[in-house]
Amino acid sequence: MIRIGLTGGIGAGKSTVAQTFISQGAYHVDADKIAREVVDRGTPGLAQLAEAFGEEILSADGSLDRPALAAKAFVSDENRQLLNSITHPLIGARTQELTDAAPDDAIILHDVPLLVEGHMAPFYHLVVVVHTDADVRLDRLVDLRGMEISDARQRIAAQATDDQRRAVADVWLDNSGAPEVLAAAAVAVWDERLAPFRDNVSAGRAVAPTIDDTADDPEWAALSARVVNRLWALVGAGAHAVEHTATTLSDDNPARPVLDMTVTVADLAAANALAAPLAAGGFPAVQSTNSAQRLHASADPGRGVRIRVVQRSAT
Repeated sequence: MIRIGLTGGIGAGKSTVAQTFISQGAYHVDADKIAREVVDRGTPGLAQLAEAFGEEILSADGSLDRPALAAKAFVSDENRQLLNSITHPLIGARTQELTDAAPDDAIILHDVPLLVEGHMAPFYHLVVVVHTDADVRLDRLVDLRGMEISDARQRIAAQATDDQRRAVADVWLDNSGAPEVLAAAAVAVWDERLAPFRDNVSAGRAVAPTIDDTADDPEWAALSARVVNRLWALVGAGAHAVEHTATTLSDDNPARPVLDMTVTVADLAAANALAAPLAAGGFPAVQSTNSAQRLHASADPGRGVRIRVVQRSAT
């Protein structure tokens, strides 16, 4: 299986992309739904919120009064952090439970509004960001969802910036046009990237990138930082260092750079131990050149990565 993180600013149009991916067969894990579930009436989560923010956040029937909570939780960074400290562990536990129940060949779609804010991007095979300009999102929140304009502005300001989302986006979908245009773009991403990526991971198959970088891609330094973070999430304490060592351009198509990475480990046993998590994370082994080095490469048709796993004494 592969795990896809889907995010975007409030009002950006993530639901259109989520519904499109689901129609193609994605296994959906909806963070918004989970967030409501863990603070439903009678839950320990709701009791913790009432203790932290006061009984005034409860409706007459004992359920959560969301506007009342928002009026308290979004007025300061301290209150927002308090809210997150209560809800995030509960959401994480339920998310893991649902993920563990997914079929072995699933493309798991985690629909996470605060993916960037929660620093979760490295833990996905691929991150999809839906983008719409902030002024358009503000109009949608006020006109379509009936939010007060001050509340809508607070919500937008409390979330990540476009630059922060762009830094983690493996796929950037612009929702400045009609919904059907966005849905068609999402189908193309599924057919050309997500499904082949899943199949390649399942087969343990590394591939050369077949999808050109786009104008929305950041500089290579940002791309390499993204891959470094993803590799650290996979190898954890099993490595001494993860570094971007070079960017190789293809003579045939310079729009398809390959990022060369080096993972340094203590010994051969450590190198062997990393083979399985790297493969599961989208970087299957391609060659063992000698006792001191292992080679892995990306199974993602949209991003070229080569990884040398070397023993510390051999560097």
